[in-house]
Amino acid sequence: MRQEIHKNLPRAGTKKRAWFRRGMYALLSLVVLGVLWSGYAYWKIESAESSPAEKADVGIILGASMWGDQPSPGLRERLEQALVEYNAGRFDTFIVSGGLDKPGYTYTEAEGMRNFLVEAGVPEERIYLENEATSTYENLLYSQDIMENNGWKTAIIITHDYHGTRSMEVATTLGYDHPSMSLTESTVLPMVKHKSREVLAYTKWTADRLLIAVGVL
Repeated sequence: MRQEIHKNLPRAGTKKRAWFRRGMYALLSLVVLGVLWSGYAYWKIESAESSPAEKADVGIILGASMWGDQPSPGLRERLEQALVEYNAGRFDTFIVSGGLDKPGYTYTEAEGMRNFLVEAGVPEERIYLENEATSTYENLLYSQDIMENNGWKTAIIITHDYHGTRSMEVATTLGYDHPSMSLTESTVLPMVKHKSREVLAYTKWTADRLLIAVGVL
């Protein structure tokens, strides 16, 4: 009788193997989901299109890093793209957006961009500075405040192509009036690094957007 009861009891090793298999299946599922999501995010990033409006009240240049007192090569690309649109007559006023990269720097990203544009011949009074932003969301949120304070309704947002999808989604979430994008393709940035980082940034933004939708953020 005791032998029959003993045979019917599950062995400890069997339980451990079952839990191990479940753990491995769960881990494998997470890996597969991660790969699928990363592929989707990369596809979204690659699908951004440059389609600036024929005319807008303002052009918003999204900040990137400064190199000391000068815009980095990547930021210069955004500035040069903005000048192309400005000289084409698409807008006559700039908002340059970006805070201080490092405590020891002389200029914020916005101030560095202003200096570059003034040297390129843009009247300083046509350049509005947003000196506080530390993220794409803040770039567009604080720039929106400047637009509202000046009665501007429409904007062309200038940034890199790999950054375009997230920027457009942020602008749409914030309620921009038919925002349009002017995107430049970089010849100086290591794109494997920047697109990989953008997949992570887009993932975080997607989570934040859900929290905004339910009123948590």
